[in-house]
Amino acid sequence: MTITKGWNEKYLVENRMIKQLQEMGYEYFHGSSLDSEKETASDIVLRERLIQAITKLNPWIDTNNLNKVVRSILHIEATSLMEANEKFHGLLVNYISVQQDLGKGKKNQTVKLIDFQTPENNEFLVVDQFSITDARGTVRPDLLVFINGLPLVVIECKSPLLHVDEQIGQAVKQLRRYQEEKERLFHYNQLMIATSNNRAKAGTIGAQAQHFGEWKDPYPLKAAEVNDNPTPQDVLTAGMLDKKNLLDLIQNFIVFEPENGKVIKKLARYQQFRAVNKAIDRILHAKSPVDRGGVVWHTQGSGKSLTMLYLAVKLRRIEALENPTVVIVTDRKDLDDQISNTFRRCGFPNPKQAGGVSQLKDLLQQGPGSTVMTLVQKFQEDRQEGGYPLLSESKNIFVMVDESHRSQYKGLATNMRTALPNACYLGFTGTPIDKEDKSTTKTFGPYIDKYTIEQAVEDGATVPIFYESRMTDLHVQGETLDELFDRNFRSYSEEDRERIKQKYAKEEAIIASPQRIERIVLDLIKHYETHIQPNGFKAQIVAITREAAVLYKQKLDELSDIESAVIFSAAHNDQEPLKNHHITKELEKQLIERFKKPMEEDKLSVLIVCDKLLTGFDAPIEQVMYLDKPLKEHNLLQAIARTNRTYKTKTYGLIVDYFGVSRFLEEALGIFTKQDIRGALLPIDSEIPRLQSRHRTAMQYFDYINKENVEACIQVLEPEDIRQEFDTAFKRFAQSMDMIMPNPKAQRYIADLKFLGKVQQLAKSRYREELTDISDCGEKVKRLIAEHLRASSIQVVHDPINILSNRFDEELKKKQSEEAKASEMEHAIKHEIKIKLDENPVFYTSLRERLEQLIQARKDKQMEIQDLIEGFNAMIGELRSLAEKSEAHGLEKEQFPFYQLLEIELPGEEQVAKDLTEIITAVIQQQAVVEWKEKDEVKRQMRREIKKHLRASRFPADRLEGLTQQMMDLARIHYG
Repeated sequence: MTITKGWNEKYLVENRMIKQLQEMGYEYFHGSSLDSEKETASDIVLRERLIQAITKLNPWIDTNNLNKVVRSILHIEATSLMEANEKFHGLLVNYISVQQDLGKGKKNQTVKLIDFQTPENNEFLVVDQFSITDARGTVRPDLLVFINGLPLVVIECKSPLLHVDEQIGQAVKQLRRYQEEKERLFHYNQLMIATSNNRAKAGTIGAQAQHFGEWKDPYPLKAAEVNDNPTPQDVLTAGMLDKKNLLDLIQNFIVFEPENGKVIKKLARYQQFRAVNKAIDRILHAKSPVDRGGVVWHTQGSGKSLTMLYLAVKLRRIEALENPTVVIVTDRKDLDDQISNTFRRCGFPNPKQAGGVSQLKDLLQQGPGSTVMTLVQKFQEDRQEGGYPLLSESKNIFVMVDESHRSQYKGLATNMRTALPNACYLGFTGTPIDKEDKSTTKTFGPYIDKYTIEQAVEDGATVPIFYESRMTDLHVQGETLDELFDRNFRSYSEEDRERIKQKYAKEEAIIASPQRIERIVLDLIKHYETHIQPNGFKAQIVAITREAAVLYKQKLDELSDIESAVIFSAAHNDQEPLKNHHITKELEKQLIERFKKPMEEDKLSVLIVCDKLLTGFDAPIEQVMYLDKPLKEHNLLQAIARTNRTYKTKTYGLIVDYFGVSRFLEEALGIFTKQDIRGALLPIDSEIPRLQSRHRTAMQYFDYINKENVEACIQVLEPEDIRQEFDTAFKRFAQSMDMIMPNPKAQRYIADLKFLGKVQQLAKSRYREELTDISDCGEKVKRLIAEHLRASSIQVVHDPINILSNRFDEELKKKQSEEAKASEMEHAIKHEIKIKLDENPVFYTSLRERLEQLIQARKDKQMEIQDLIEGFNAMIGELRSLAEKSEAHGLEKEQFPFYQLLEIELPGEEQVAKDLTEIITAVIQQQAVVEWKEKDEVKRQMRREIKKHLRASRFPADRLEGLTQQMMDLARIHYG
């Protein structure tokens, strides 16, 4: 890091946040001032502060139980970081149970680590440069937030002088490195923040950069209350790290959800936190019970189910609500299952699905604390009873209704009100309330919170949706029946046309005619195979009728190898071919699960539907919807949102319109206010200006370079920061190209895409670092560049040649200039140090320091290029003779790193260091049974033995712990 960047990072980012946190009541410490509170250099928890907090919050606790509690926090038994993190979160928010006699016999007592109700009863510290040292080295997170001695927030700051696209990415990369190197720190972590002041995002353990989210609202404050001109960092700090908000987030807005065989830790986004707290505020402070309800409109794909879960969690925790009953109402079985499963997976206690009307009645009469999931249809009147009965007059029943604008709620809302007259009704919707809809607000109340389509895309919660009209001569919308017929059948004789007209007498039949569908399917296959399939994404076809859906399936099977399935609601009197495609509920579920899997796991690529799976169906892998049905208003907004979920390399969703809906978009969405639906659908041509801008940004790195001189182009990318900037610019240009290709409008940029791809790959090979792989940019781009490299006879070495092999010398001879040779050697040595540092920290750290001195001397013009190459050669010689060095000392190569470590600790006592190496490695080999690294008892015994021998050699007490840990780390590598 340069001095300027370091200064900017410290003063413009770190210090700004520290000052703001101090103003918010945090106490500030420099890391070194807390060293005296640590028993060892590797300590992460401030033990004495934790003990003081536990004693203060639980004054009754005895010494024995206090020690037990502290031990359970300091030593969390788990097989993975995520498991340890989830266990600790459980201890934090659900408290710890101990047995103790408080005068009425030994009973379970609850121990609080944090007082969530009264933030001021806790100690909040912000600490910079807190050192954590073990055998793998030292890390110093820029900032840590400790609450009651527990490090709950890790903050990584980057200079605002870095390229804008690199600031958050680099910070997250650093946080991920910390998680690998100092895993125990993250056992306690609740959230992480990556910031450069101008950009600030938060995330959880395991999250990639794309899953970190901005915090754009300092609720309950307004932005102007933060300061006169708040930066994104100021807003995030005020919104997330305010004492009350931070404790609220930890207690009520974190869930651990199993997904595809692994657990994902999820933290609420700002709109979820704001909506839940606005709802709670309205519930607690409404003038009358009737005024407690309202509507939350959060656009589809932005986490509506989780918002309902967070609200349910918080409702249960509020003492004033006396453990309320929560009722979740949907209007479709698949939605009911989806939300019920979300609640179960996230550990919400005992949600029960009502199997029928009578069971619903029983569940609603159970009293406080129950959670009931039901379909709205269960509120239908009982004909025998002649009306819906009163089920409960309780006020602490909270009814959350999903997709509350839909028509089926309107008739049954009265029954809900009859059954539960004093309940609080909260409506959730993924589409805005339309201008003509008076009943939704009448049933639930005014808006509680809005999160629009445009905001979701801007935040990266969803991807933008583009539309493209294809086969416009087959478009249907806006045509009369005669015009439709004449256009579709103009090539037939008059006699045939008359006969066909008798058969296809209505619009629906013309749309579903085999001739029209065959033409569409031919175009659809070409579009899917060239635009969508290469990148591993999947598709939905929306047909106007079930008959049309079957026809699409038949034509797709007949004309391609694309695997597809048709899903529709079966009817008892269906004949062939409809009957042929009847499937059981279980098979439908299996098809949906298969469709959601990555292409390499399951080739089922296309689902063909007419009404099913257009709402509430969540398959992030779906990128395109082929639309051949007249949809409008809420149905259109809900259907197209199937393509807006974020997924791996997906940057946009696409609606391919064969019906002509896009020609009448304004009319189809006319019932909504323009502000509410801004950005709902964008023409694909709107990407062209962005493509032009991204092309210019990527090419400008080589403006004054001869593009035929490949070596000169690679040298441009030699500085690491330039390389990172270029990599981001290239990736963005490639993403835009992937979206537009093979459209002719992309043609003029293809030569430059090939050139940039070639340079990027060669730079990746030369500088031996993991630049973003071009597969991130799409398979179409990847293929294009690979073909160009083959045609140019350029060999890109993806696995760099080992510096220790003779082949490396042969490759060096091929370099045409001394600069190219020196560059290759420098980066090969750097790569060797990077991958082997843990094997022998002493040797490789020393080598790294000498390498940096050589490079600096050349930069300062104190050394000729030949001298630099000579210095590099000497280093390569040392790397190659490392094994001989250990033999010269009479040691095995596995023992040598232990010896070098002890040699530094025992200067001038080579024989003592050698004898101690023999003893310690013998102990390790004796203890190293099969899979010993997974066995805690074996590791404890090994550690005790190593420490005993170090103590016997009179090592100072303050070095014992650190040195033992370094020995254990070497043992894992060399004897694991």
